[in-house]
Amino acid sequence: MVALSEVQSSNARVASTLPAGLVAVFVGGTSGIGETTLKQFAKHARQPRIYYVGRSQEAADRIATACKELNADGQYIFIKADTSLIRNVDVVCQEIRSKEKAVNVLFLSTGTLVSHTETPEGLHFATSLVYYSRTRFIVNLLPLLQQASALRRVVTVFAAGKEGPITTSDFQAWKVPMLSQRGHASSLITVSLEALAKDAPGVSFIHDFPGSVKTNLARGGEGPAIYVLKQVFKVIGPMINMPNQECGERQLFLATSAKYPSQDLEASGVPLTSGGSPVANGTSGKSGSGVYSIGSDGESSGAKVVELLAKFRNEGMVEQVWSHTLKEYKRITGSDPA
Repeated sequence: MVALSEVQSSNARVASTLPAGLVAVFVGGTSGIGETTLKQFAKHARQPRIYYVGRSQEAADRIATACKELNADGQYIFIKADTSLIRNVDVVCQEIRSKEKAVNVLFLSTGTLVSHTETPEGLHFATSLVYYSRTRFIVNLLPLLQQASALRRVVTVFAAGKEGPITTSDFQAWKVPMLSQRGHASSLITVSLEALAKDAPGVSFIHDFPGSVKTNLARGGEGPAIYVLKQVFKVIGPMINMPNQECGERQLFLATSAKYPSQDLEASGVPLTSGGSPVANGTSGKSGSGVYSIGSDGESSGAKVVELLAKFRNEGMVEQVWSHTLKEYKRITGSDPA
């Protein structure tokens, strides 16, 4: 496990080892993991420019005030949007592209426990938030990430290390059994990162599992199952949840540390120190291979995940998932990603 002291030491060197003016985009940045990580980024970066995307203007105003108190030299730009819709994602990305020539960090943490609800675009709402929408953000902003000079990283927060079988007859997971949904969605995320990394060796891609953290995932949910989950979380949450500040610190470490370099090993982030933890193994099982499945301890997922992903590659699953994803985007927008 990466010690919290190492995490904090690395984060404290963000300002001295990375240039001023880092640009970060936080999708799902108005609550939970996204919010606490955004605040850590604001605290430690020099003159950062942070775009954060969410649905609540009230939360956005509160976060902007807090960030200004943490770092008055930063810029905090809120974009209000329902990111379960792919067309909205395209509008948000176009706004960012019109203002920026490069993006250093793309941090994605949207999610929900609301299931079996269809978006107006014909996507499973839950799967859209954790997979289709997030992946569209990466596709759209990847050219800007590739243009960054000092740090080029994507972090998508879900359930790394929990990858499981992919149901190819039901990518959207309408009928995937509840106990299999997490593994299905986790594999979609990790596999898509491998597909994207093929054409972007200079960008580091991380899928991570934050552990138990207090979030608003059940927000908007109705019915007895959601009610029971909320009551259970109220009781056991305080006993098992990682403190929000520690979660934000660990997520910032993922977003900025050279422990998780891109495949070309350039623009890798805050340098590692002698005696600290080594460069992480990627999903290929090799050190520093550019795509990472990272557990709540900050370390790479184990041999079972590496073996499963190798099986997927041998079966052509990466290409199959990616072909399906692009077809869905084209069905919804009528065109290929811009």
